Amino acid sequence: MNLNSFDLNLLRVFDALLKERSVTRAGARIGLSQPAVSAALGRLRHAFHDELFVRAGAQMVPTTRAAALAESVSEALASLEAAFARYSMLEPKRLERSYTLLGADFFSMLFMPKFAAALAPHAPGVRLRLIDASRGDGVQLLREGTVDVVLEYLSHVPDWISHAPLFRSCFVAVASRHNPRLRGLVPAEGQLLPSSVFRECAFAVHSLDGGETGCAVEALRSVGLGQRAALALPHLQATAQAAADSDLVALMPCQFAEAVAERLDLAIYRIPVPMPFLKYEMYWHARADDDLQHAWLRAQIAETVTALGFEDCALRYLGPERATA
Repeated sequence: MNLNSFDLNLLRVFDALLKERSVTRAGARIGLSQPAVSAALGRLRHAFHDELFVRAGAQMVPTTRAAALAESVSEALASLEAAFARYSMLEPKRLERSYTLLGADFFSMLFMPKFAAALAPHAPGVRLRLIDASRGDGVQLLREGTVDVVLEYLSHVPDWISHAPLFRSCFVAVASRHNPRLRGLVPAEGQLLPSSVFRECAFAVHSLDGGETGCAVEALRSVGLGQRAALALPHLQATAQAAADSDLVALMPCQFAEAVAERLDLAIYRIPVPMPFLKYEMYWHARADDDLQHAWLRAQIAETVTALGFEDCALRYLGPERATA
């Protein structure tokens, strides 16, 4: 028999006839009409070159050929049903799986520890790891299957990648409360840094390649201040530390700034010139769209992001004119 041309759905009919020994009852068992079961039996007979089931009084009795196939077919269908049941009735406590995410140190510091803590009581068999965004191109890593989810913003997304929004952010200016350039300024939450001061500042920026690219670098260039990027560092934590230890002003996402400001004695200011806000999304290979274990992971990511209030933080700094953008 050539399986390429064989309709495997016919095996469900075969198994139902074995169990019910009646065309009518077999149809009721698997949700088919009597004519549909009779037609399927005709196709089975043609495929196997055997009658398979013959009438004996009120019953359909399997032939020797059908009886020989019975155990193998029943076991195969039972295995498939068990496999599908594991996905359709997902039980996180029984889930044994590793998930790999890709993201910058924003997620390493602000998201992953809380995410792991949230999952642990409900899915103790789940293992998580985050690899740094500098590891490589997120699209390629998804294509290769190296990562399950990418956490960042991709400007160009191939049609085989699925994605969903997570939250917005915006750049804020962060400086030591002892920075002489800002002496006399008493920042309230979301206070605007005077434009004249901002344009004279030297900045510490986050960049994975030494200042050639990066959201903060590009934002400064967009307002004609690219030459004011005095220090480029590959980690947001180091960028914040630079502001704490010097007269530099760091540009960073507002959520990260709020997370480190008190510990590093930093003041947070709104930026007085137009800069693009940041959109963070999660991306995954479309082949995982219907994988319930993967869908469960995505739902947990979105739930944790909401609980952490990342979007609410952005609204405090975006300003009313941009909050609905």
